[in-house]
Amino acid sequence: MVPEINYWAVLLATASSMAVGAIWYARAVFGTRWAKLANVDMDRPGASAVMPIVVTLLVSFVTAWVLAGASTIAWHFYGGSYLMAAIFTALILWAGFTAARFITHDAFEGRPSSLTVMNIAHELVTLVVMGIIIGVWPPAGTV
Repeated sequence: MVPEINYWAVLLATASSMAVGAIWYARAVFGTRWAKLANVDMDRPGASAVMPIVVTLLVSFVTAWVLAGASTIAWHFYGGSYLMAAIFTALILWAGFTAARFITHDAFEGRPSSLTVMNIAHELVTLVVMGIIIGVWPPAGTV
């Protein structure tokens, strides 16, 4: 069984991910600090962000699609508000998969804990915004 998914909400959630990332990692926000902690030269000559942006767009779509499906399953199981089901699902998936995996990989790679916190906080904001979009725009016939 494939859960009901509003693909317009998934596309908007995908776009929101790109917007959150553009703001979060802007030089004036956390970009300069992130670049220093991650040892990334944001001014290297000839560097192109095209491929990383394309990859991020595709991965963001998959994330939004999975979140939409999981939110519908959670809503069917628990009932109640679709919005709350989507936000709670986003939080649980973030904690159980995203944050847990970042923490594990960063610990083994010896990355600074402040970089880990910055990146998992970004992922938390991204998923909560996606959850809100998906939650306020549920699939037709579910609510």
